[in-house]
Amino acid sequence: MAKRPSSAGSDRRSQSTATTEVRLEKDTMGEMTVPADVLYGASTQRAVLNFPVSGSPVPREIISAYATLKAACATVNFKLKRLDKKRCDLIIKACDEIADGLPSRGGWEKHFPVDVFQTGSGTSTNMNVNEVVANLVCLTRGAPIGSSKDPVYLKGGGIHPNDHVNMGQSSNDTFPTAIHIAAARAIASDLLPAVQRMGKKLQQQAKAWDKIVKIGRTHLQDATPIRLGQEFSGFASQMTHAESRLRQAVIALGELAIGGTAVGTGINAHEDFDRMVCEELTRTTGIKFRKAENHFEAQHAKDACVEASGQLKTIATSLTKIAADIRLMGMGPRCGIGELVIPAVQPGSSIMPGKVNPVIAEALIMVCGQVIANDSAVTFGNLGALNSTLDLNVAMPLIARNLLESIRLLARGCDMFTTNLLEGLKPDEARCKALIEGSLAMCTSLVPVIGYDKSAALAKDAFKQGKTVRQLAYETVVGQKDNAGKVITREDIDAYLNPWSMTLPGGEGSAGG
Repeated sequence: MAKRPSSAGSDRRSQSTATTEVRLEKDTMGEMTVPADVLYGASTQRAVLNFPVSGSPVPREIISAYATLKAACATVNFKLKRLDKKRCDLIIKACDEIADGLPSRGGWEKHFPVDVFQTGSGTSTNMNVNEVVANLVCLTRGAPIGSSKDPVYLKGGGIHPNDHVNMGQSSNDTFPTAIHIAAARAIASDLLPAVQRMGKKLQQQAKAWDKIVKIGRTHLQDATPIRLGQEFSGFASQMTHAESRLRQAVIALGELAIGGTAVGTGINAHEDFDRMVCEELTRTTGIKFRKAENHFEAQHAKDACVEASGQLKTIATSLTKIAADIRLMGMGPRCGIGELVIPAVQPGSSIMPGKVNPVIAEALIMVCGQVIANDSAVTFGNLGALNSTLDLNVAMPLIARNLLESIRLLARGCDMFTTNLLEGLKPDEARCKALIEGSLAMCTSLVPVIGYDKSAALAKDAFKQGKTVRQLAYETVVGQKDNAGKVITREDIDAYLNPWSMTLPGGEGSAGG
């Protein structure tokens, strides 16, 4: 095995002391030296050299989705009698090992190194997967890595990365298909359960806190009373809508481009290939996949990804609202609103002893900011004038990276928020009651009794005199006649200013009713 000095940038000590074994491979462009212990080949190595951009490889979810897809394609090609049973089984075995993360081969990172900022069709990643599958088969069959293009090896039942692993496929239909598989699977297995768990907790809190009356606020100013449970029921409803949006996103992503090959015409693929692969993917993943209604739309544009990303952005705005409101209601502990007691999870200041900050809410809000930014990148990736030009979208790795990161961030953010904040969140009932009694907005319920103008004057005078609306109403309204001509009593004032009744339609009801 040949050796060559390793490149370590400007670190001359590394260059002078470290060596890396390599092997020589060939592709359609000629010879290429490849690290001896990796499972990829010449095409992947060219991509590694061509795209030294971010240092971040294509998302793991895409590689896993590719393994699922290649196994399904092999199964269908066998059923269509285009691939023999032995080769089919070898490909599936290799794909299973990839799906498991290649733990015995040093992990995914070593064998799937192509930067996410690469060729816009994802061709480098498709070839990367093809080469790794083929070389895993080499190892299974006791052949050296890199034997996959040896005519003698192939004649004896070996696997060629293009002729067998990529049979009936193109990067142009496999990469968009892998995006859809990866995103749909991540939503179904990770994000949807996290959203459901958060929604369930919010619904429990809405029910448990429904008898706690607090002051409502509009424009950040005091408004009429509202029950804490009512506010949290709104949060819970946002998460119910989030569930519906995620289910719709999975439906949109369920339409796959596979079978369209190069430009959507299906050249080199069997006419039933698309349908049968979708059926096989549905069987193996448990997610309903279907062939594209129009392969040209499916490959030339990525509208379904934009739709899914838009749903994620909407959920991000919902989560921002929830986190920001809870943070605001927990402001204090003594000099703010203080209606909620947010669990203390870490010290909040390096200079102010005893200070505790709402860090979990802040972290979720930042997650949502990143998701909203990611949506812009996904949208940019699908803009026809730039990237979906003519017969192929050429920004698919960009779309994949941002769409999958949004799913991952939202799933983890929801779990973090539920576990580290909602589970320990408590109301301060005494604070809620005290703020209501001091609110000038209490006079709203007197409008049907003494009129808008007199109620407004009462609120202004109460503020000037430093009294509550109830105190001043005892002094100035008791003994007067209401709009119906009935003399107002002290008991009437207490009934009119009953905070609970103000949280009901029409402002009627009894305390605790």
